[in-house]
Amino acid sequence: MKNDNSAIVGGREAIRPGLVLALLGVVSFSFTFPATTLALEGFGPWTVACGRSVVAGVVAAGCLAAGQVPVPDRRHWRGIAAVAGGCVLGFPLFTTWALRLSTTGHSAVVVGLLPLATAIVGARRDRRRRSRRFWLAVGAGAITVLAFTFSQSRGAPSTADLLLFAALGLCAFGYAEGGRLAAELPGWQVIAWALVLALPVTVPMTALALAHEDPRPSGAAVLGLAYVAIVSQFGGFIVWYRGMSYLGVTRASQLQLAQPLLTLVWSVLLLHETLPTVAPVTAVLVLLCIVITQRDRAGASPSHYEKL
Repeated sequence: MKNDNSAIVGGREAIRPGLVLALLGVVSFSFTFPATTLALEGFGPWTVACGRSVVAGVVAAGCLAAGQVPVPDRRHWRGIAAVAGGCVLGFPLFTTWALRLSTTGHSAVVVGLLPLATAIVGARRDRRRRSRRFWLAVGAGAITVLAFTFSQSRGAPSTADLLLFAALGLCAFGYAEGGRLAAELPGWQVIAWALVLALPVTVPMTALALAHEDPRPSGAAVLGLAYVAIVSQFGGFIVWYRGMSYLGVTRASQLQLAQPLLTLVWSVLLLHETLPTVAPVTAVLVLLCIVITQRDRAGASPSHYEKL
């Protein structure tokens, strides 16, 4: 499906806007865990995990209707279903349950492995070769995050870690498929259709959760739920998938190495959690890995149609 107002953009011309958009997505997502923690103060885990998708789905449906957006071609629905399963259902559910068992900061660092998982899935999907330097930087970033994780959990993964590993595996697949589709459809439509597709599942699950979890919403809890619904589940994906369409899935994914470090900062400032002493060292090492991946020419995206 091509937009009549498309303009061909590619190569180095796409790098700067792609970086800006992808970084905006990373910053948006970095508030997700603190906001979820706030939401859990007044709502049960099932209500938060499913309710965020319902609210976002209603907003997305309204946007699609207001824009009179045509239904995607049949060939796009497999990818949209992957986004729905990974980013709309799987990731929110597993991470919300993990946050009931672990701190925001620890959970954020475990999910710092998401860039590596997304890079692997993305590389397999787009079949484009990356340089050895790129993969060494990706591996170094992942090892750094893993070392930090296990240093905080006494050398063995906890139940929360296992839930988070499941979440990042599902989300990586959803990110890769969404980034691929964003080269053919406007990025906001990719996540919007995924949210709408998930509504037949998320609406009844939210209704059941509200009936059994006895919600006691406070102002902070409502604000947290509103953030994860409007920004984390919808708005952040709009700029994130657009950035991926410029940079390519594999290269853009490495910017998310900064996300857990940003989340650590927010968890200290907003939730008053204690910042681990090794976090600054981890931050410097991870940022160096990001710089290397973004300077690697093999990661540049090919020409594509920019959706206006």
